[in-house]
Amino acid sequence: MAIGKLYIGRKVRELREANRATQGQFAERIGISTSYLNQIENNQRPVSAAVLLALAEKFQIDIAELSSGEGDRLLSALSEALTDPLFETYAPNLQELKLITQNAPGLAHALIKCHQAYRRNSEQLASIDDTIGRGASFVETTPYEEVRDFFHFVDNYIHDIDTLAERLAGELGLGEGDNHAVLTRYLEQRHGVRVVRGAAGDESIRRYDPRSRILTLNPYAPAATRDFQLALQIAQLHAREEIDRVAGSAGFRTEEAYEICRIGLQNYFAGALILPYQAVLKTARELRHDIELVAARFGASLEQVCHRLSTLQRPGQKGVPIFFARIDRAGNITKRHSAAKLQFARFGAACPLWNVHQAFEAPGRIIRQLAETPDGVRYLCLATQITKGGGGYRAAHPRYALALGCEISYADAFVYADDMDLGNRAAFDPIGISCRICERTKCASRAVPPLKRKLIVDHDMRGSLPYRLSES
Repeated sequence: MAIGKLYIGRKVRELREANRATQGQFAERIGISTSYLNQIENNQRPVSAAVLLALAEKFQIDIAELSSGEGDRLLSALSEALTDPLFETYAPNLQELKLITQNAPGLAHALIKCHQAYRRNSEQLASIDDTIGRGASFVETTPYEEVRDFFHFVDNYIHDIDTLAERLAGELGLGEGDNHAVLTRYLEQRHGVRVVRGAAGDESIRRYDPRSRILTLNPYAPAATRDFQLALQIAQLHAREEIDRVAGSAGFRTEEAYEICRIGLQNYFAGALILPYQAVLKTARELRHDIELVAARFGASLEQVCHRLSTLQRPGQKGVPIFFARIDRAGNITKRHSAAKLQFARFGAACPLWNVHQAFEAPGRIIRQLAETPDGVRYLCLATQITKGGGGYRAAHPRYALALGCEISYADAFVYADDMDLGNRAAFDPIGISCRICERTKCASRAVPPLKRKLIVDHDMRGSLPYRLSES
């Protein structure tokens, strides 16, 4: 099969930097000139098939990795923005969109931000009674959304923080015994922090007093949660300088976004400390991504494991491209990341045909689904319900559904696919991303019409919906 033109300068540069090579050293290793490599890294020339093969051979990477990742996420976000009726006179084809995201990603990001501001302005005008007094800031990207997009477009993988956590995990021998004792001892001996049990009635999961250097943990929280909070405290003390550097280099518009990002990076370090990269990658492969066994192996929760598996995107050492999301009972996606082609909608709820909604009906079970999106890509989808909190009968116990999955070409790496009919296309359920951008014309579960389809209303006939969609 012919390989189309690929402009993947950023990925090539990240691969070179991960191997600590100069442009001259890297170019020599893959057999090209330094000037050609410089043009590739600046997206002035596409990579040839010969260069792709050299990269795969010299650095043991999958060629498919080089043509996916950030480009897919940016392409998905841009495509969704352009489905808005605002752009009804402009309908770029897929090739045009790829050219924009590959050659001018900055322009694509700017257009997406403009569209976000336009949507918020429209929502403000549509509900003016609810927004009086909030001012013009309502139309701007919120700090939370700004941080969410930061993690989304860096593939939810922060190399310097990840490797810093992995080195410390190796020094401490985490995963080889009682993690709680190891983390507690490290905090006390290295940082002078004493860990104590919280008092009755204190509902906080974690509370740190920097003056007394006392860390108080909720004794009723699950063991995996307490260990994670210990690791988060270590992040604040051991990795503060690196975390501040990464957050500062992101260029956030507000102090709020910067501080929210610091929290996200602290959580990232904590997850990478409890679940160190190389060990998790090896274990996931050996156990064929049996998430319950992986969780037991590292003393982690199912949510921690699912989230970590979706971040295994280290250049040259990538895991299976996985999508991960956490959904509440109202259908809100409260966590999301995808290293696969499946990209979650930035607006609106998740497709009602997705098996993640069924998880609430079968607590304690892992629900499996073979699914196909409108673009023809097929997936193995897994879902399970979790319950958060602790503290007894009267305490709040919010429930969430976790969604995890991969493209069907990677399904053999999952134990859950062993008895499924992967070769039978009829076994795949048709799902979408969200109703507002889904192009399926015959879906009885549709909540709202797609934005760029005309409605046909027939007063003499009624089907599952009170309208039909035009075919163009």
